[in-house]
Amino acid sequence: MSGGLPPPPSLRFAVAAGLVGAALLARGDRRGLALMESTPEGAARSFMAAVICLPAFLALRFFTWAEAPEGEDLFGRAMLAELIGFTIAWTAFALASRPIVQSWDRLGAWPRFIAAWNWSNVVQYVVLLLITVPTMLGLPQAVGQVLLLLGLGYAIWIEWFVVRAALDVGGLRAAALVGFDFALGLFLSGVVQRLSNG
Repeated sequence: MSGGLPPPPSLRFAVAAGLVGAALLARGDRRGLALMESTPEGAARSFMAAVICLPAFLALRFFTWAEAPEGEDLFGRAMLAELIGFTIAWTAFALASRPIVQSWDRLGAWPRFIAAWNWSNVVQYVVLLLITVPTMLGLPQAVGQVLLLLGLGYAIWIEWFVVRAALDVGGLRAAALVGFDFALGLFLSGVVQRLSNG
């Protein structure tokens, strides 16, 4: 077949490219963007990152719940609420960011931005796991808190860098979009807490 559009990459290739691209972006290397798909279909495929991150998300929740009072129901309503919140969080920011990006006249870059944002979340979850596990294994609490702050700061920087690089916007606009994502996350966290408590 000649003269037509090339076929889309296989899901396996798209996942591998997304993860490698995210690793490059996590080092501040803009070349990672070249590995991100730039079509709406590619942006949709990048939500496979949520599936990859789900085990890490559940592990982080279990670490938190390990300190909960005995007898508290953690595998019924609370688990369902967390899974609902996880699912909504992955889609809410993507949908809400679109009109913002459009108002900046950067809508053409939005699919690649979403792909980069999704795959970069994998790096962020890995960083949070690497910080949390030593603390759960007996690392002094003060050291654990410092590591957590450093990890959160790094995760915020990754997102800021991805926004700036993928959308080709200034630092202030990138910071505003990261702040919006953070505020949305806090809102959804409150909703999850209310659902968990009934």
